[in-house]
Amino acid sequence: MATRGPDPTAPLWRAAQLFRLLSCIYALGYQIAVNSDLDRPGLGWLLFTVLVGWSAACAIAYLRGFGRRPGWVIAEILIVVLLMLSTVVVASDQWALDNQTWPTTLWATNATISAALQFGPAGGMLTGVVVTAANEAVTGYVNVNLGRDATMIIELAVGLAVGMAARTARRAHDDLQRAAQLSAALKERERLSRQVHDGVIQVLALVAKRGREIGGAASQLSELAGEQERALRRWVTATDFDDEAAQTVDMGTLLRRRACDRVSLSLPGTPVALDRDVATELDAAVGNALDNVRSHAGPTARAFVLLEDLGDAVMVSIRDDGVGIAAGRLREAADQGRLGVSQSIVGRLTSLGGSAQLRSEVGEGTEWELCVPRRDPKERGHG
Repeated sequence: MATRGPDPTAPLWRAAQLFRLLSCIYALGYQIAVNSDLDRPGLGWLLFTVLVGWSAACAIAYLRGFGRRPGWVIAEILIVVLLMLSTVVVASDQWALDNQTWPTTLWATNATISAALQFGPAGGMLTGVVVTAANEAVTGYVNVNLGRDATMIIELAVGLAVGMAARTARRAHDDLQRAAQLSAALKERERLSRQVHDGVIQVLALVAKRGREIGGAASQLSELAGEQERALRRWVTATDFDDEAAQTVDMGTLLRRRACDRVSLSLPGTPVALDRDVATELDAAVGNALDNVRSHAGPTARAFVLLEDLGDAVMVSIRDDGVGIAAGRLREAADQGRLGVSQSIVGRLTSLGGSAQLRSEVGEGTEWELCVPRRDPKERGHG
C-alpha cells in the first residue's frame, strides 16, 4: 500500500491559525467594548469562553493535522453559526440591529477559511454565504448597500482566494510527486540498462558475429540474434516514458522505438499528440508495414519512416528501397486467402476513419501513406 506524502496545504493551515489568533484578539477587544451594552453580560462572557476554547481546539487540531477532515470542519461551521445566532439571547433586538453579531464576523471568517482549505473554492464560498446569512438573520434584514456592509463580498472573496490557493498547492504537489516517480523510474531503468548491456547484449552481439563467420545454417541464428540485440539496445537507450494514465500520447515516441540499422526515422521537432487508442493502432499498422519490408523487400532493403503533423490529421509514410511488388500481386494474395495487408494495415486505418494507400513498382520499392484524423476529445468513448 502506497504511503501518503506530506499535506501540501499544511503551510496554508498554519497561516490560517495565525489569522485565527489575531481574530481572537480582535474579538476580545470587541467583547470588552460592548459587553456592558448586552442584556446578559455574564452569559456573554460565558459564551466568549466557549469561543476561545473552541478556537484553541481548532488551532491544535489543524496544526497537528488530525482536524483536517470534513467532519471537523463541518463542526466548526455549525459552532460558529450557533455562536453568531446566540446574539439574540444575550443582546436586545435594537443592539443587534445597530451592530454586528457579538462574535465578530472577522472571527467567524475562520470557518470560511477552514472550509476553503478543506473543500476548495466552492466550499469556501458556500460557507461564506452561510456566515453572511447568520449575520443577516441576527440583524433581521438583508443589507443590500455593499458600500456600508461588505460582509458578503469579503466572505466570498476569502472563500474563493483561499480555496484556489489550496487547490493550486495540491496540484503542484501531485506534479512534484509524479516527477519524483519518473525520476526514480529513470534511475531504475539506467540500472537495468547497465546490467543488460554488460550481459545479454554482449552475448547476443557475440552470437551474431560468430554466426556470420560460420555461415550456413548458423547465419539464420546470427540474424535473429542481431535483431534481438538491436531491440534491446533500443530499449535501454530509450528516454521516453509512457504515462498510461494520459489520454493522449506522442506518436513520435511510439515510432522512435522502431528505429534500427535498417529503419530510419524522420520526426518533427515537437510532439505529435494523438488519442492513445488511435496512436496505438497507427503504430501497429506501421509495425506491420515494416514487417513486410523485412520479409519481402529483400535482405538488404532499408525502410524510411516519415511522421507529419497535418493539423487535423497525422500521416506516417513508410518507404523502402526493396524489390517492390508486381502489379496484381496483392489481389492474387487476397484471392488465395492471404489477407495480411488488407486486414492488418488497411483494415486498421479504415476502422480509425483514416486511409492507407500503397504505391509500388517492381524494382522501385514500396511506399505506404497512412493517414488518421485527429479525434475530438468530446468524441472519446462514442466509438
